[in-house]
Amino acid sequence: MDLVCSSLWLAVVIWLILRAISQRGLLPRLTVAAAPRVDAAAHVTVIIPARDEAANIARCLRSLLAQDYPAARLSVLVIDDHSADDTAAIVHAIAARHPQVSLLSCPPLPPRWTGKSHACWIGARAAAPQSEWLCFVDADVWGRPALVSSAIHAALSQHIDLLSLAPRQELQSFAERLMLPCGLILLSFLQDLREVQGHDGSAVTATGQFMLIRRNVYDAVGGHAAVSNVICEDLEIARLLKQSGRSVLLMGGDDVIATRMYTGWRTLWPGFAKNLVDTLGGRRVTLSFTPLAVLLAWAAVAIPIIDAFACWRGVPGAWTALVVAGLGSAAAFGLHIAATFYFRIPFWYGLLFPLGYTVGTAIALDSVRRRMTGRVIWKGRTYS
Repeated sequence: MDLVCSSLWLAVVIWLILRAISQRGLLPRLTVAAAPRVDAAAHVTVIIPARDEAANIARCLRSLLAQDYPAARLSVLVIDDHSADDTAAIVHAIAARHPQVSLLSCPPLPPRWTGKSHACWIGARAAAPQSEWLCFVDADVWGRPALVSSAIHAALSQHIDLLSLAPRQELQSFAERLMLPCGLILLSFLQDLREVQGHDGSAVTATGQFMLIRRNVYDAVGGHAAVSNVICEDLEIARLLKQSGRSVLLMGGDDVIATRMYTGWRTLWPGFAKNLVDTLGGRRVTLSFTPLAVLLAWAAVAIPIIDAFACWRGVPGAWTALVVAGLGSAAAFGLHIAATFYFRIPFWYGLLFPLGYTVGTAIALDSVRRRMTGRVIWKGRTYS
């Protein structure tokens, strides 16, 4: 029986690793492209919704002002969403020196709107009339000089209506380093990128951290006004476009864009809890697969220990079972240690992955609880 369980464990781990590898291969990597000529460059308006982003906004704006995209064809519009910190003052000081940057104060939040959707909608309506593309960028994102040029080149050459870029994650605190790798690995197990990246169906994947959209397509589907009360507005915008027959694609932007989403437990837990249930695919998937992820994570520790105890008791075949279980667990730990090199964090975080999935499941259950009680809290606002 021990050998059967150990063999099953090894088979499951091998299958999961192969799935993760195949999923990674289905995420195309954005190729760095040269800047276009001024007379051939489409006009782009970058829209940054910002609420209490004093710690991030200056770096974001500096990176946008350093773009190699023709300055005459690039506008940057910051929508201050009633910030209580120095966000507006920082943007105002930068805008005074750089005409490319404009600051717009968001009007009061209407009923049945989320703050980010409202700010994005206000920004889209205020964008320069000649803008052919709208580029929604989070304030905690920064890019290399080739970011906009490369994104526009990819969208035009591949006839993409909505191009979303997954940034390289910069992880500094214990909470970020424990949780982000586990979360992204879990997504690689759950998502079928072949389906969500395809042209048919309603399944989509996107990230609101960077979304480049053709303006006429954005207007045609109703823009953020059509998803005004949705917490996970990026996925819903992408779904609207895909259902209307438009081309939607998520690409890996590691070479041109980076972000630091959270700074510790105080921001990470509520940030994950507000939309994790949507990211994982809904309440049923969340309640089914997150506990299973915990079970499998701790199996990497428990099964070899059980087999070792059987060896100590002299159970026939226990040594073979221990070797098989050890191979499965070594592969599981190896996958997570490999992830630490990808995220550029100390390797020993890969040894803590059972703890990461356990805390992640607690956050997922909290995400479900918030939706069931109709109270999602984010940046000082409560959404029902």
